Amino acid sequence: PQSTMADQFVGKWNFFSSDNFDEYLKEAGVGMMTRTIATKLKPVLTFEVNGDDWTMTSVSTFKTHVVKFKLGKEFDDETGDGRKVTNKFDLEGGKLIQIEKGKDGGKDSRFERYVEGNKLNIVAECNGVKSIRVYEKA
Repeated sequence: PQSTMADQFVGKWNFFSSDNFDEYLKEAGVGMMTRTIATKLKPVLTFEVNGDDWTMTSVSTFKTHVVKFKLGKEFDDETGDGRKVTNKFDLEGGKLIQIEKGKDGGKDSRFERYVEGNKLNIVAECNGVKSIRVYEKA
């Protein structure tokens, strides 16, 4: 059932580790200054699910970024670094899949978020460049 699948994401997650994040951000078109800041941050992620409504909040010393969405519905959004995109989230095989399409010549990215034990894994990919970030249940 959808709800049980959603439940595993709900709660607070503390940043644990990051691999190849700078390379991913560079491929996605993020400028050097922003990348330098982003790669040093240790954000806290919070997921809330209320019926069909999801809220994903990333809090860091740099900024708080909130994304509100319904599964399967495409919407206009802005990334944490200010790029304009359309986003769509779906649950597939226990994974929260996010398809991010760049606007104004921006690049597309795909994100897979999945829970293993007390860890939340986030695989980000842009043009074949992959980054894996891991968060731990708070």
